[in-house]
Amino acid sequence: MPNTSPEIDIARNIRAIEWLKAEIIDGIASLMKALLKNGEDAIVDALAAIVISCYLLGRRLGFGFNRVDERVMQKLESEIEAEHELEQWYGDLSLLRRYREEKSLR
Repeated sequence: MPNTSPEIDIARNIRAIEWLKAEIIDGIASLMKALLKNGEDAIVDALAAIVISCYLLGRRLGFGFNRVDERVMQKLESEIEAEHELEQWYGDLSLLRRYREEKSLR
């Protein structure tokens, strides 16, 4: 990798951050379109793209993937304790917490 000045690295990081923000917005737009068309593969692709872009944006902002994962678990716990509507109605947050816990054991 060629030596680059700190100014170039900062500018490149800012550009990457802006690009990732646009990718998240594009992913949301793709998700909305896929929902209208009932395209199962397109819906899952859009969701996956949004999740990936969020992780990468976190990294570009200086947060490691583990820190994002830890905060997701904290938010899940907090929302479960606060009796979030989706938790009350469907138990979705507990299911997600259990899924992530089981996945981390593998």
